[in-house]
Amino acid sequence: MIEVKNLYKSFDNAEVLKNISAQFEPGKINLIIGSSGHGKSVLMKSMVGLIQPDSGDLFYDGRDFLNLNYAELRGLRREIGMLFQGNALFDSLTVEENIGFPLKMFTSMHTEEIAERVNFCLKRVALDNKNEKYPAEISGGMKKRVGIARAIALDIKYLFADEPNSGLDPITSRKIDALLKDITEEYKITTIINTHDMKTVTDIGDKIVFIYHGENIWHGSRNEIQKTEQKIVKTFIKSS
Repeated sequence: MIEVKNLYKSFDNAEVLKNISAQFEPGKINLIIGSSGHGKSVLMKSMVGLIQPDSGDLFYDGRDFLNLNYAELRGLRREIGMLFQGNALFDSLTVEENIGFPLKMFTSMHTEEIAERVNFCLKRVALDNKNEKYPAEISGGMKKRVGIARAIALDIKYLFADEPNSGLDPITSRKIDALLKDITEEYKITTIINTHDMKTVTDIGDKIVFIYHGENIWHGSRNEIQKTEQKIVKTFIKSS
C-alpha cells in the first residue's frame, strides 16, 4: 500500500497540491482523475520522486519515502515500474534491449538470465518474437505493451502509468486497460494510473481519487462515481 498524507506543493507561490491525502491499495487499479492542470501529474511525480513536495508524508508499505537514505531509496526504486505517456523507449535500442535496460542497470543478472526475463515479459504482454524490432517498426499499441513489459521486468511491487491510453484508438485502449488490470491482479501490484479517460474509470477503476484545483475532493469505486451527487465530479463525468 502507498499512503499519501497532507502533501503540499507550490510553484512560484502558486499552490498546486493542497493537503492531499490518499491510500493506494495493492492488487487494485487505483486511478487519479480530474481535468488537465489540476495537479494529477504533479501528484504522481511527487510520489515517484521526480518532484520534491514542500511538506507532507509518503509511505510505501510503511517505508518513509521522503526520508530514505540513498541505499534505501535505490532499493525501493527497484520495486517501482513507470509507464510514461510518451512511452520513453530508446529509439536506438531494440525491443529486447529496451526491456533489458533496467535489468542491466539495477541487477547483477547474467546475459542469459536477462534474455530469459525479457522473453518472459514479452510473452506476458503478447509480443513474442518481437525482440529484434525497433520502436519505429512497431505500432503505438505495441510500444505501450513494450513499456509495460519494461516496467514489470524488475518484478515490481508498484506500477505508475501516466495517461497510458494517450494517442491510442478505442479498441487498443481497452486492450491496454485489460492488460494493466490482469497484471495488477496477477502479481498483486499497487497500480496507480493518471487518466481522464472515463471508459478506463468505468471499466477497471477499483479505487478512484478525484483531484480538483490541487485538492482531493472525492474518492470511491467505479460504481460509486456513477451515483455521486458531488457536482464537480458529475460535471466532469458528463463532459468526458
